[in-house]
This record gives sequence, structure tokens and C-alpha cells, in this order.
Amino acid sequence: EQLWITNSLRGLLPGVLDVRVLREGQHSGAAGGIVPSSFRLLRQVLERIERADDGTLHPALSVPVPDAVVAELHAVANTLGRSVIDRFPWAGDTQPQSDDIVKLLLDNAWGPSLATVGFGGAPEIGQAGNTLRPGTQAKLVIRLPPTLDAEAVAPVIKEVLERDPPQGADITFHVETPQTGWHAPPRERWLERALERASQQWFRRPPMYMGMGGTIPFMKMLGDRYPRVQFMVTGVLGPASNAHGPNEFLELATAERLTGCVADVLAAHARRDRDNVSADTTASGE
Repeated sequence: EQLWITNSLRGLLPGVLDVRVLREGQHSGAAGGIVPSSFRLLRQVLERIERADDGTLHPALSVPVPDAVVAELHAVANTLGRSVIDRFPWAGDTQPQSDDIVKLLLDNAWGPSLATVGFGGAPEIGQAGNTLRPGTQAKLVIRLPPTLDAEAVAPVIKEVLERDPPQGADITFHVETPQTGWHAPPRERWLERALERASQQWFRRPPMYMGMGGTIPFMKMLGDRYPRVQFMVTGVLGPASNAHGPNEFLELATAERLTGCVADVLAAHARRDRDNVSADTTASGE
């Protein structure tokens, strides 16, 4: 229903938090009350970077949000409304972290977030015995604000998690490959006009600009390699497309309109280059 332009992507800090209390498992009746639970200590250490009560993350993981971003996301919130929340398959009466749509958009695009995507050191429930396990591992994925240097913040988070281990447990955070996010440079006037015209032509609505919560390292690489380039980052995935899910799909009519928008913007860029060449030729007297 609208031309959507992505103007930022979050970074990524993945790693494995490993908490060990024994060299081998022990009977939970014999060891319980004497040997601390590795899972409890893991939860205690995680609290250092994420508050369990409200999800607030360590200050080192945040950056100031540009005023222009806030203004754009207010417009996005007015357009999307409750669909920002309703697009997810909530279980039971689960509620989002806020009822403020603008705040949700800001937190998703420019705020850090932590997902625990895997666990190690524990059997499947059907195979579990009465054993106090020697250790627990958790695969953490921390999404970073677009402008936060992932390589610089990685050792900070590692030190926070590993320092002063509770009850002297063996605790390590194995950092994997940090990826810094991307923030598009300010749009030049020609691109602003081209996007507006194309969106009105094909969608009969103005374009909308917003950051995405995911990570595409290729965009950061392009931005670094070509710092003066203008970007039109867009795509055909909609609210129910379920990217990377078992029923991912595309809405073909949207794909056709989007193709028209891209073609129009490319044509506007070509005209701009041709006009610039003509102006240079006239100025030189040729």
C-alpha cells in the first residue's frame, strides 16, 4: 500500500555465555544446597546487561537517537498504528513491552535488544534426570543501535559479564563476529523528489522512511566503501510475509508497483547525471 524506504539497520553482537560450577554432574539431592545452580548464576550474570523486570539493557549498548529519526517514526506510527503489534502471533495474553507505538518503533530500530536463541548443557525435558548439571551455556544475540561500533562495545560487554563471577564460578563470554549496523546518509534533494514522485505515481501515497531491526552487514560495507553514495533500500516483504519463516510469501501486485518505483528513481538519477554533464559543458563553453 506504500513505498517503504529503509534508512537504518541495527548491528549485531553474538556470543555464548558459559557458566560452569562442576567438572561433572552430581546427584541433585546430594549436591543441592551446597553446589550453586549454574542456571541461577547465569541468570544473575545476565542481569548485569539486561534488567529482567523491564528489559532495559546496559548503558554501553545505547546511543542518542537523531531528531530526524524520531520525526520520521512519528509519521510511521500514524500510518501503521496497531499493526506494529498485531503482526506478531502472540501467545495467550502476552503484551508488548510498551503501548506507545512510537517507542516500540524507536526501540526496534535504534534501541538495543537481547535474545537468548539457544541453550547448552541441559538435556531435553523427556531425557532429564535428577542431576545438578555441571554448567549452562546460553547463545546470546544482542542487537545494537545502527551507529554503535560493534567491535568497540564487544570487549566492554565481555568484561561486564565475566568480572567478579558470583561464588567464584568459571564464567566466560565467547564473542563471535560483531557486526556494526548502518545508517543512511542524508537524502539529497533530487532523491527526495524522485522518491516522492515515484511513490505517488505507483502507490498514490507519499513514501515512508523507517529503520529496520535486523542486520545486513553488506550495507555497512557499501556505506564505508562509497561514503558519498545515495541509497534506496527497499523490498517487497509486508507485515504478514513472515520472512525466513515456513510460509514466507510475496504479494505480487506490490512487487510490480515497487519495480515501477525503482525504475522511476533510476531514470531520475540518469536525468540528473545528464543534466549535470550538460551544465558542466555549458559552463566550460564547449
